[in-house]
Amino acid sequence: MGFRSGFSLSPSQPTAIRHAENPVSGTQPTIDSTVLTGLSVEAQTSMESSQESARFVKMKRDLHRQLIEGIDLSVLGQMDQDQLRHEVRIAASSLLDKFNQLITVDERNRLISEVIDETFGLGPLESLMSDPTITEIMVNGPKSTFIERSGKIEKASIVFNDDKHLIQIIQRIVGRVGRRVDETTPLADARLADGSRVNAVVPPIALDGALLTIRRFGKKPMMAADLVAKNALTQEMLDFLAACIKARINIVISGGTGSGKTTLLNVLSSFIAHDERIATIEDAAELRLQQPHIVRMETRPPNIEGLGQVTTRDLVKNALRMRPDRVIVGECRGGEALDMLQAMNTGHDGSMTTVHANDTRDAISRLEMMVGMNGFDIPIWIIRRQIVSAVQIIIQANRLPGGLRKITKISEVVGMEEDVVSMQDIFVYKQTGVDEDRVCQGYHMSTGIRPKSLEKLTISGVGLPAEMFQQRRLSPV
Repeated sequence: MGFRSGFSLSPSQPTAIRHAENPVSGTQPTIDSTVLTGLSVEAQTSMESSQESARFVKMKRDLHRQLIEGIDLSVLGQMDQDQLRHEVRIAASSLLDKFNQLITVDERNRLISEVIDETFGLGPLESLMSDPTITEIMVNGPKSTFIERSGKIEKASIVFNDDKHLIQIIQRIVGRVGRRVDETTPLADARLADGSRVNAVVPPIALDGALLTIRRFGKKPMMAADLVAKNALTQEMLDFLAACIKARINIVISGGTGSGKTTLLNVLSSFIAHDERIATIEDAAELRLQQPHIVRMETRPPNIEGLGQVTTRDLVKNALRMRPDRVIVGECRGGEALDMLQAMNTGHDGSMTTVHANDTRDAISRLEMMVGMNGFDIPIWIIRRQIVSAVQIIIQANRLPGGLRKITKISEVVGMEEDVVSMQDIFVYKQTGVDEDRVCQGYHMSTGIRPKSLEKLTISGVGLPAEMFQQRRLSPV
């Protein structure tokens, strides 16, 4: 790979950058503003107020154009991302050597990094994605971005050039997983390589510019001990849930958006034996199970002609033909709830799913409603008996004041009393108030009710001492 001036780099490697026609010019570059990479609000303000910053923007525009024009598409498939970034960095450095104005080392490094992020990464979002303390990124149009850190929302100091620039980044994200987003398909769910969940909405549905929400998952999967350390639940509660998983008890995790349902599902799945075959079904694959025998399936939206859609219900039905020991559905939102209940009732004990609900009792109502979405005229008492037969444990996860995520209730479904589902709470979280920073204060406690499933735990070889369930306040959180 080299430039026409005779500069050469990595001659033994596939050439990713062709000869550049012109070196970077620092005089009067006239490049379309759409190729300008996004900068922080402070940086853009500085550029507008000083010629030095304006010079930096001109250099970045021209450097980005030169690199794009010089990329040899024929060899991109032969190089991994790290190698490609390395070669582009060397090529950019060579171009900057020909620049006829002085720039500082910091400017040079920043210029090259931002151009590479724009060319191969997520542009302005790269700085946020590299921050492990950020758990959510919310882009409300090209000039307004918010982040969640430590459970609290704050404004981020990055902007995009315009809505076209933001849409280009969104299309890059969804295109990597075979999804599309444009005027004819303005809604999209996708995922990043690290498992982060992405939702995008573009005009004409989004009225004030494209919207992008990224729910991040750490590079290192959260472990059970991490939840205990973060006081999301106590060790006693974790021991009980681990025993339920090992005894193949069916579990539903209930909670609102951002309450930690998927994280909890990931953690609980770690207690599944490694000799079991597990089928996972998700809208956007984000579960990271550690077992060796896993079959992962992901739904597919219809194409532009409205054909080719594969729904969660289709995949649940298909999973039952794949001889799974357990079925894990990332989230039940509709008619697939009936198929999930049938799977739990027909030899797939130990299956799990999540639903959106505000309480464990509400989760039962949600399941009833979703079963009814199938369009079948099924009497409510039959639906409830199906639920009681299929589901034994419901876990409630909540995001509390101050951004704390906690398991607020573990309830057991014990049967029917006439036409009413009978439930009992095993562990609950008692909120006592908030501190001066409006952060929730409280503690977990056991209710004193001995679980009906305790006998099954004992038979399965994972029995727990009855003293664990004596009414008492557990460790304060």
